[in-house]
Amino acid sequence: MDAGNVDARPVGIDELLERVRAGYSRMEPREAYEATEAGEALLVDIRYAALRERDGLIPGALVVERNELEWRLDPQGSHRAPEATSHDLLVVVICNEGYASSLAAESLRRLGLHRATDLVGGFQAWRAEGLPVTAGAQAQG
Repeated sequence: MDAGNVDARPVGIDELLERVRAGYSRMEPREAYEATEAGEALLVDIRYAALRERDGLIPGALVVERNELEWRLDPQGSHRAPEATSHDLLVVVICNEGYASSLAAESLRRLGLHRATDLVGGFQAWRAEGLPVTAGAQAQG
């Protein structure tokens, strides 16, 4: 047994989420909506296509698949989205229920996007709050 690895125990996902979330303030849906309306925040929807089609989209949110997130949001990256203008950008990551988005926000923070955060409760909380949603391709009918 390596004596230098005595404290290197596996961390469960619940503990990891708790540690990650302790490092920044998360946003409530209404707060994120107001920040976006004021032009102070960029909403980034990382839900997979089937969920977007089923449940709809948040108007104005940048849709980026999770596996492309860091490449699209890195202001120094060669594959960055036009919206990724600065490391000072307030990015609010949105997943379906607010779990995967916490890990994604932490990843963006490691890239230097020090204001990256996520939405408490994810898209489902946004919709439950009665905030704007447009129908997805298969959500109509």
